[in-house]
Amino acid sequence: MNKEHPIKAVDWGDQDDDSFKALSKAEMDTLRQTKPKSFSSINGWRIIASQVVLTLIIAGFCYFFSESSERVVYTYSALVGGLIGFLPSALFLVRLEAAKKNVKSSPGGYLAAVVSGEFLKILATILLFIGFALKQPDLKWIPLLVTYLATLKCYLLVWFWK
Repeated sequence: MNKEHPIKAVDWGDQDDDSFKALSKAEMDTLRQTKPKSFSSINGWRIIASQVVLTLIIAGFCYFFSESSERVVYTYSALVGGLIGFLPSALFLVRLEAAKKNVKSSPGGYLAAVVSGEFLKILATILLFIGFALKQPDLKWIPLLVTYLATLKCYLLVWFWK
């Protein structure tokens, strides 16, 4: 231990009690009314819709900016990439909405729905990639992967627009 810079013990009793305050129901309701945007949740279908729109925009770019001989293949590849991006997300969202409608659902049941929905999403994504790679060998991977990755970034875009 260095004598020039002794370690000072922290006294946790010195902190203000105002650093954390539990709010009553009335105070929470007032806070919700004054700042409603802070308490709004993101609509999952809005994310899916933004993924579909972004897929169509990228497919349009591929159609208009590719050579005429490969225009259809590039556009189709972009559409497939978008499909691989938004179809598993839609399956996940349907799974969550089914769990919300279950009257007997508990927090543990909802957590199980989230985990199983995420498993379905990953499985569907892998199967779609493998299926399209085997059944459509003429796909162009650059537009497919660009569109797929762009659909994944829609989650961030919708969150920032919130």
